Amino acid sequence: MKNFVQPGKVLDFVAPAGGVVSGNGYLIGAVFVVANVSAAEGEMFAGERMGVFTLPKTTSQSWAQGAALYWDDTTKKLTTTVGSNTKVGAVAVAGLAADAVGTALIAGIV
Repeated sequence: MKNFVQPGKVLDFVAPAGGVVSGNGYLIGAVFVVANVSAAEGEMFAGERMGVFTLPKTTSQSWAQGAALYWDDTTKKLTTTVGSNTKVGAVAVAGLAADAVGTALIAGIV
């Protein structure tokens, strides 16, 4: 196929204000990614758009496997609350309300 560019699971992005830290989640425009490397503001970094990751979660929520997940860009945590948050995937492993992190299937949703 002549018009195929790349699979798109990992893409290069410009690090936003404050830079990025490897393993943390970031909303770059409408695209949610997990940084593969740390990078200073304005530097290029590779971001994973899809996969299963352990990321910070809203601690007041229990998670049921398969529930939709959203990124709260204010708290920098995953949540099951829709509101103005950006949908990023689904719960991969059920979690308790007291859990500070959860296992999420990041689906590359835009």
